[in-house]
Amino acid sequence: MLRVGVMVSGGGTNLQAILDSIDSGAVTNAKVEVVISNNPGAYALERARNHGIEAVCLSPRSFETREAFNDALLEKVDQFGLDLIVLAGFLVTIPAAMIRKYRNRIINVHPSLIPSFCGVGYYGLKVHEAALKRGVKLTGATVHFVDEGMDSGPIILQKAVEVLPGDTPKSLQRRVMEEAEWQILPQAIHMVANGKL
Repeated sequence: MLRVGVMVSGGGTNLQAILDSIDSGAVTNAKVEVVISNNPGAYALERARNHGIEAVCLSPRSFETREAFNDALLEKVDQFGLDLIVLAGFLVTIPAAMIRKYRNRIINVHPSLIPSFCGVGYYGLKVHEAALKRGVKLTGATVHFVDEGMDSGPIILQKAVEVLPGDTPKSLQRRVMEEAEWQILPQAIHMVANGKL
């Protein structure tokens, strides 16, 4: 059984997609052991509790230095003996020591077709604003391994989503989540859990 930890900063819609996929049997041989957030107000923590999953909040603001936070985060992750760490809208830079220790065991979902609209500064609605400003006809989502760069690790899965006339950043964000993120993130976990990756 693949022991999964999900790290999230906000509402946790990708977390919900993972939980729903495990419950429905679309994802097999995987169990979410812990949900970790940097944001005490993240609804994702409530989603975890509602599902009987341990919910942990570690905020960088609670620590004297970023180094102290990084050490505490790695120590907390280590406590759960995780096989896979899933970044599902986690807006905190992953410490280099964690990337080294969990090499090829940390995956992230990004709301664009990497290498477009990714890297420093591209997160949340900013990605969709940039896509609309550029006038692209297709966007989508990417699941990739996490390395020391920003959105630069090896790509696991991508799914394209059509940009429609009249799209706003919010409407495009919603459609990318529904049509791409919520499908390929659970699929990637299933692939890891079943030795297909």
